[in-house]
Amino acid sequence: MGSELPPVLLRMESLGYAVFDSGPYDLNLFGIRSPNRTADSFDDLIGCAYRETADGPWRIDYWPATTDPGADYLKDPMNSAGTAILATGQYRSAYMIGKHRGQYEALVQCAPVKVWRDDDRDNVLDFEGDPVEGIYGINIHASAQNKRGDARSTRVGKWSAGCQVHATQGGFDAMMALAHKQLEAHPTWTKFTYTLLDEWR
Repeated sequence: MGSELPPVLLRMESLGYAVFDSGPYDLNLFGIRSPNRTADSFDDLIGCAYRETADGPWRIDYWPATTDPGADYLKDPMNSAGTAILATGQYRSAYMIGKHRGQYEALVQCAPVKVWRDDDRDNVLDFEGDPVEGIYGINIHASAQNKRGDARSTRVGKWSAGCQVHATQGGFDAMMALAHKQLEAHPTWTKFTYTLLDEWR
C-alpha cells in the first residue's frame, strides 16, 4: 500500500501513525503546522485524505486554517496554567460530530489530547516542556458562521484558544460534508482521528 500513498499519508506512515484505508470515505483528517511561531495568522492547513470508492484514487483536500491559539488568548489566558497549544501527534477517535459551544455543528473533542501550556503572555508560540493530556474542548470549527464561502479570515484573534480553526466557511463546510459522508458510508464509525503534523520538506 505504501507506494500508492500520497505524500501526506507517507509522512504519517513514516512517523508511525495509522493511515486509514478500509473503504470509501474512511477519512484521514490532518493538520499541518507552519514553522511560523508568531501567533495570530491563518498560516496552517487542515486537510483530509480519502477515497470516494474502495479502489478509487486518493483525494486530498487542503483548507487554510490555524492550528494555534490567537494572540488575544496567549496574552490573556483562559486557564491559569497558560493557553493551550495542541501538541503534534495522532489523536485516535478523539473527535465526533457535535455542537461547538452549543452553537453549530463541528468536530468536537471526545477523547483526551495533549497540549502545551504557554503561560508567558506574549504573542510567540512556545512549544516547551512536557505536554499535558486531557479533555480541553479543543474542537475543529469555523472562524465565522454564515460568511461567504470563499471569504477568508485574516486574524485569528479570539477564534482560537487552542482549537483547530478554518479560515474560510467553505473549507469548514467541505470538511463537515466529508464527515457526514463517512457516517453515511459507515454508520458505526462515529469517531474521527485527527493527526497534527509539523510542516516538512
